[in-house]
Amino acid sequence: MASFDPDNAAPADSGIFGLPNTPADAKVVLIPVPFEATTSYGGGTADGPRAVLKASRQVDLFDLDTGRPYEVGIAMLDESPEIRQWNNEAKRMAAPIIASGGEGDHADGLREVNERCERMNGWVYQTTKRLLAEGKRVGLLGGDHSTPFGCIKAHAEMYPEMGILHLDAHADLRDAYEGFTWSHASIMFNVVMKVPEVKKLVQVGIRDFCEAEFEMIEASNGKIETFFDANLARSKLGGMAWREMVDNLVSVLPHNVYLSFDIDGLDPTLCPHTGTPVPGGLSFHEVTGLLEGIARAGKKIVGFDLNEVAPGPEGEWDGNVAARLLYKMIGWMLKT
Repeated sequence: MASFDPDNAAPADSGIFGLPNTPADAKVVLIPVPFEATTSYGGGTADGPRAVLKASRQVDLFDLDTGRPYEVGIAMLDESPEIRQWNNEAKRMAAPIIASGGEGDHADGLREVNERCERMNGWVYQTTKRLLAEGKRVGLLGGDHSTPFGCIKAHAEMYPEMGILHLDAHADLRDAYEGFTWSHASIMFNVVMKVPEVKKLVQVGIRDFCEAEFEMIEASNGKIETFFDANLARSKLGGMAWREMVDNLVSVLPHNVYLSFDIDGLDPTLCPHTGTPVPGGLSFHEVTGLLEGIARAGKKIVGFDLNEVAPGPEGEWDGNVAARLLYKMIGWMLKT
């Protein structure tokens, strides 16, 4: 490997965070998944991995909380041209279905879209499984929030009884939203129903959900525990310290924790171009305080995904925020 100075500016063609690592020599490997076939409002998340890669090259690599995560080696795989192709085909076929709100006879289109989503899931699953078998720590960069199903499944098989810490504006517990089995709005429904190795789903920041999702949470007998944004805000306004709130919610997680983060879980002023922004949400420091709380509780972050980053037309703000959040997630994963 060429000599590397973290204090120098990174060249424009360098790897993630300007690092010279390859997937072969890196401890942490990121999987970019440029796929957003079922996005139901705003788009652009298929370009999220590229935006994060570009913005990451100007992130300072010494971190006050986690030290020097870069020292173990961090690399991102090249985008798969197959995933891009499946995304383009599926988006074209999904467009009239989404425009109709899922109403009408779209059996052929739904079958084709679902089939390409299944291909994507299979590719992500096999890629994650291979990297885990090689001893890598794995993170996924979407794409919309449908993309990490295979990544979650592979981690759950390696870490049975794993818990998921799900940060999001949305509950994502809809059954086949608009007819799409693998909708971005159905990711946690699919995980709960189809990945039995997941012991617990803990959701934080949820503020947009339908009655059926609320009923699923209530009927889960504690398998799904949701810390709604309105209740978190009420506690903060009542004077409760965020650290205490973090300790409460982290306490219900099992030892092994997988982070699934939709960027719209943040206050939308931080990533305004995400596909379905919702008022409210977490600050950057509240999120990093939550990651610190996992470490403080002696629990282990085993893997993660970061999704729904959509680059804006006038600048790199969304990618910049996401790149810094990504580095914090990697740092705390390594520290645990």
